[in-house]
Amino acid sequence: MKKKRDELLQLARNALEKAGANPVMAENAALHLVRAEEHGLPTHGMSRVPFYCGFLKNGRADGAARPTMASDKAAVCLIDNRDGLPYESSAWAIEEVIQRARRNGIGFAGITNSAHVGVLGIHLLPVAAAGMVGVAFTNSPAAIPAWGGRKALFGTDPVAFAFPRKKGDPLVIDLALTTVVRGKIMLAMQKGEKIPEGWALDRNGKPTTDPKEAIENGSLFPIGGAKGAMLALSFELICAALTGSAIGTEADSFFSDKGNKPKIGHAFLAIDPGALAGHDRYLERVETVVTTMLADEGVRLPGARRFLSEKKLRAEGIEIADELLKKIEALAA
Repeated sequence: MKKKRDELLQLARNALEKAGANPVMAENAALHLVRAEEHGLPTHGMSRVPFYCGFLKNGRADGAARPTMASDKAAVCLIDNRDGLPYESSAWAIEEVIQRARRNGIGFAGITNSAHVGVLGIHLLPVAAAGMVGVAFTNSPAAIPAWGGRKALFGTDPVAFAFPRKKGDPLVIDLALTTVVRGKIMLAMQKGEKIPEGWALDRNGKPTTDPKEAIENGSLFPIGGAKGAMLALSFELICAALTGSAIGTEADSFFSDKGNKPKIGHAFLAIDPGALAGHDRYLERVETVVTTMLADEGVRLPGARRFLSEKKLRAEGIEIADELLKKIEALAA
């Protein structure tokens, strides 16, 4: 069934508040989830409303929490999310990095005591709108083994970049460090299907085509083999060591009904081109790259599909599966 943006925002807000989220937390989370739907990313959109409601009801997130500033020094700050849903914290972090980059040329904000943070690329859009380059990292519950190891240690540890352009939408690069998202493996398990080799490892660190073994006992294969595992290590240290947060093995799976508060970390960075080559030179160089890319037939700019989807769905409405809609309506009632 198709729903307008405002209808979905209201539904998501009501459901999250009923589950225990304070109004500011519910509002920020709802805005992000509906934006994910608009960007054509339903796996991180309204389907997360029941997921977050479960987090709140099971005590894995504190619905009363409001973030606080834990550390503040020049271009850098650390925000304590205090175990809430991290959308208010993330919006605050983005405001901080933009203001600090305006003063210092660069701004860095870490977030600690956090949880699932949604689509990193969406968080960075205000940075690009401010004419700055944005970078975002997060760690997550263990999914990838250290290279040569058997047990999951690092999270899928996504990374995102946003590069503003002189005209048009920014370039948005947004990816996790696994060859496939865990949701596809879970879907194969529900359907009783095998998964392709190269997606996951079993409990012994060997490639497996059994989705149940991959989810319950195994781990996910990193992109690029050893190189991907080294990136996962790097992002884990940025998000956990710099912010003092939990590492992947200390956070129970997001998909578990029962578990601890994840207490993972995120990091956001804004870089002002005016402090380096200058805005005009930066924008000219970006357009040179873009023009060269598009001269090769078949190339698509990263993020382009998201912005096309957003324009279309804002005009036409967002299609939500009837079963999911009924579930959210029941949570919001």
